[in-house]
Amino acid sequence: MSSLSSADERPAVIGIVGGVGPFAGLDLQRKILEQTVAARDQDHLPVIAVSWPARIADRTEFLLGQERVNPAQAIVEQLRLLAGAGATLAAIPCNTAHAPAIFDVVVDRLTGRGADFERPPRLLNMIDETAAHLAGRFPSLRTVGVLSTTGTWRTRLYPAALEPRGFRVVVPDETLQLETVHPAIYDPTRGIKATGAPSAWARAGLTRAIAALRDQGAEAIILGCTELPLAFPQRSLDSLPLVDPTLALARALIGAADPERLKPWTEQPEATE
Repeated sequence: MSSLSSADERPAVIGIVGGVGPFAGLDLQRKILEQTVAARDQDHLPVIAVSWPARIADRTEFLLGQERVNPAQAIVEQLRLLAGAGATLAAIPCNTAHAPAIFDVVVDRLTGRGADFERPPRLLNMIDETAAHLAGRFPSLRTVGVLSTTGTWRTRLYPAALEPRGFRVVVPDETLQLETVHPAIYDPTRGIKATGAPSAWARAGLTRAIAALRDQGAEAIILGCTELPLAFPQRSLDSLPLVDPTLALARALIGAADPERLKPWTEQPEATE
């Protein structure tokens, strides 16, 4: 699941497939702004976002066999819109969309045999960027917990990326995943996708799940669904580090576009409880 690269010399323009989900797309764009060294409007990097969620089938439903249409096709169409508008870098702020059954199809349509992109944007891989961020930020860490959608949980996206790097990965058991974690994201009235912010019910359930992962030995928690950092914007919870893949992706995009514009990690705000 490697990133794609483009060899041309076009000015760097960041593109965001922002409808997976819509609040997550906004969160990525906000974090790009926050992580950029800028003293005035004109110092910020160019960003183009497309948020057309109705066109993209639910990723978890597809992976679980509940949806027949592969979301990859609509993602490719929106990447084509971004490329046509001038995007040279691109990102999909959805962990579950990086499952091989979806992401590999996107990669093939961008650069594989028969690809119809004349000048495809360089597509960063959110899972790989998070793994690199985790290894760089916590070089001595050995056990990491992952909270995610059931699609990401069932396809073992993070264990597949992290175990070869020497990490032990712990995840919720099936009951906790299906009855607590996934509903906190997807519940139609109280889930984060529905509200754009955590209800007390959703945050309480996710806090219990974090505690369960800690009991399994987790030394840090990856918030492995792009809605989860909306529930836990802080850097730690009860002194347990929280790793935000959206933040890792934002920093990777800035670093790829213009490394001199990336704020040093030491400039980041202190963790709050």
